[in-house]
Amino acid sequence: MALALLGSLLALLLTLLWLGSRWLRRRSAGWGHRTLCAAAPALGDDVRALVVTAHPDDEAMFFAPTILSLGRCRASLWLLCCSSGNYYNQGEIRKKELVQSCAVLGIPPSNVTVIDHRDLPDDPAVEWDTHLLSAFVLKHIETNSINLVVTFDAGGVSGHANHIAVYAAVRYLHSEGKLPEGCRVLTLKSVNLFRKYISILDVPISCLQSQDVLFILTKEESEQAQRAMRCHHSQLLWFRHIYMLFSRFTVINSLHPL
Repeated sequence: MALALLGSLLALLLTLLWLGSRWLRRRSAGWGHRTLCAAAPALGDDVRALVVTAHPDDEAMFFAPTILSLGRCRASLWLLCCSSGNYYNQGEIRKKELVQSCAVLGIPPSNVTVIDHRDLPDDPAVEWDTHLLSAFVLKHIETNSINLVVTFDAGGVSGHANHIAVYAAVRYLHSEGKLPEGCRVLTLKSVNLFRKYISILDVPISCLQSQDVLFILTKEESEQAQRAMRCHHSQLLWFRHIYMLFSRFTVINSLHPL
């Protein structure tokens, strides 16, 4: 009897949490624009955003809420991917998949660049050179008059060494004062394993926590993000299908400025 009652209470609690998450999700469509303006008021309405990733598919796996929300705010979007993802000799295939994914997310092919450099391989065992990588990033920022850079934080979301190296390169540019005047940097907040895989149930936690920019996708935008991920056919192993169903990064991005 006691176990049955406990089970019923748990089911009720989960149902209320799920309904609350859906309600907050519907209410949050405009939050990202307001929090972005608060975090970077100097940007005004002319946002020229560069998303810096490590591998093809990072943009769909981790940054889709940011990319789609910035697009909703009429930002101009660029993507710089720092490797071709050639760990399993699929680099050429993955570069084509990346362009297709970005098109779904609203980034035109002309604004997608892949750094395919022998010293920046897709390999967590290779330490990427911060100065080499930062030179590529800075050139891209200056060439395209970028005023907002979005990338990983120090945890790299998944702890991947290449993700962390991208953060280190951008942080170097920021800390050394090498970024153009007025160029802001936002880093994608890593979360613990439990929060990473509770999908929209993380919405209330994200809303309650202190952060500078919060992007939450609508149901329709989440489906768009999943369509982008499905463009990466070569990467759709069984565990990535599970990731697409349960990861909060297909719905929510919390970002902090450097």
